[in-house]
Amino acid sequence: MKGPIWQKSSFSGGGEGNDCVELASSTPTTLHLRESETPVTVLTTTPAPLGDLLRAVRDGLL
Repeated sequence: MKGPIWQKSSFSGGGEGNDCVELASSTPTTLHLRESETPVTVLTTTPAPLGDLLRAVRDGLL
């Protein structure tokens, strides 16, 4: 079985740096997040809670 395809955050500055957040999906409703520096630690969520988190961060609530 092939593993997820990880995508770097657009805020990571590109290149091969290791300080960024990466996102992958294994199904349309399952998302995985990890930090490049510690790729073995993976958080799993669904789109709705992740969207809520991103909106809260964007709006300065967190």
